[in-house]
Amino acid sequence: MRASPKLVSSTHPSLHLLHPTVESWVWNTLIRARVHHSAVSSHSSFIVYRRMRFHGVVPDLHTYPFLLQSFKSPSHLRPGQQVHAQAFLFGLSNDPFVQTSLINMYSSCGDLILARQVFDEIPEPDLPSWNSIIHANAKVGMIDAARKLFDEMPQRDVISWSCMINGYVSCGEYKAALSLFCDLQMFGGLNLQPNEFTISAVLSACGRLGALEQGKWLHAYIDKRGMKVDVVLGTSLIDMYAKCGDIEKSKLMFDVLGPEKDVMAWSAMISALAIHGRAEECLELFARMINNGVRPNAVTFVGVLCACVHGGLVSEGIEYFNRMTKEFGIIPLIQHYGCMVDLYSRAGRVEEAQSVVKSMPMEPDVLIWGSLLSGARMHGDTETCEVSLKKLVELDPSNSSAYVLLSNVYAKLGRWGEVRHLRDLMEAKGIKKVPGCSLVEMDGVLHEFTAGDDSHPETHNIHLMLDEIIKRLKKHGYTGNTSEVLLDLDEEGKETALYVHSEKLAVAYCFLKTSSGTTIRIVKNLRICGDCHIAMKIMSMEFDREIIVRDCNRFHHFKNGLCSCNDYW
Repeated sequence: MRASPKLVSSTHPSLHLLHPTVESWVWNTLIRARVHHSAVSSHSSFIVYRRMRFHGVVPDLHTYPFLLQSFKSPSHLRPGQQVHAQAFLFGLSNDPFVQTSLINMYSSCGDLILARQVFDEIPEPDLPSWNSIIHANAKVGMIDAARKLFDEMPQRDVISWSCMINGYVSCGEYKAALSLFCDLQMFGGLNLQPNEFTISAVLSACGRLGALEQGKWLHAYIDKRGMKVDVVLGTSLIDMYAKCGDIEKSKLMFDVLGPEKDVMAWSAMISALAIHGRAEECLELFARMINNGVRPNAVTFVGVLCACVHGGLVSEGIEYFNRMTKEFGIIPLIQHYGCMVDLYSRAGRVEEAQSVVKSMPMEPDVLIWGSLLSGARMHGDTETCEVSLKKLVELDPSNSSAYVLLSNVYAKLGRWGEVRHLRDLMEAKGIKKVPGCSLVEMDGVLHEFTAGDDSHPETHNIHLMLDEIIKRLKKHGYTGNTSEVLLDLDEEGKETALYVHSEKLAVAYCFLKTSSGTTIRIVKNLRICGDCHIAMKIMSMEFDREIIVRDCNRFHHFKNGLCSCNDYW
């Protein structure tokens, strides 16, 4: 293969110093250096390879594993295929290292079919090849195919288990990730000990599920194994404790990391404080980060802006959004615009939120329209609600939330004809409403409660406890906020519907199973409703309990009749 004159002349000047007879290992070193040098474009290593061929140097077994690492996106697929053809012509495509590199290359370029074809053409795939194809399937969400391959493997190493566990976490199958980790503990043996990457993935699953006890066990396991809590593990622990509701433990882990904290650790702690509603602490920590010489990135500013959103700090949010670009040269992503839309909307400044949507350099996505809808709905702007919901349905016709939210707007206005029409439309399209679901962990076991569901084995006792709770709440003037029940029912029916919301069932179960004074932690998949919010505040006072609820937006710490969100959520 001969390079065009233009291509040759565009190479680095140092390449011209190489004599045509220089051995391939020198060229391989140059290729590897360009692959590992983040400041150099991925095309650079390909140019070096073409220069190598221009001089007639024959590639060896080391050339292609280095070179193929350059191709990491769909735009690189074509040159990646050209390199594959070259490896075949030189009789090197059957080398195990080259085969594994080809699987990884095609996977990174988004062509799973070609990745699988390479794997299937290997007569006896080695362990790295199995790991690569499992990772390739898991990365694109084909988790069942990945698990089938995992089960078929003749042997496994810690990378195999880590790929599969991380795959489950990436696909949102957190319980499956924890279950597989338990299998590793039971069947892995002494030669298969989880490493830092395995533990990080499992900690992420614990955080997502709110499985604090299992997360604490993992922390103890790290200490028992003598594993160094580096920035990777430390950041994972900060995130896990925060998502499980123990923000004080997150802060402790952050301090333990000491001066070696990188931007990821700082960002994790900033985001943790933000979702717990500690806006002032969050902004103070950001200032400390800057003073310590750590440069923030886009993720850091998502956390900072979220803190402003949850704290209702509009002017501060505007200031940080401007600083992001002017002071740090960070181009706002759609997540940052989403925060600004949310910030304005929640504060009732819907017109300014709309202006942000119109000024965005990219097309608004579901989250942007959802933020605008949430704020408009909160402040009774029906017109903006309808516009936002129309856009949501256009972007994602199967999005049940869009239909349900529009139905809720109509229900609050008493427009039951439109409500029934939308419900009929959902049924006709096969779109089902996502039920409210709450998770609690008890003795390391996760218990799931769904609104109105009676499938739990202790349902009878749960409802008896719930009746007692409601009776005691009413002594404090609690009357179910039936405006939160968006169904065409009579008042008694609406009250009954309120009492079986998933978080109320979860609290009743926790009261049954825990001693007085024990903190209750609940993870809910949807936004907590106004009635449950009022009920939780009174429960925390009447039963002298701290109740921590993580909904889909933030944490609510209920204590002594108050909530950490100051009723702003």
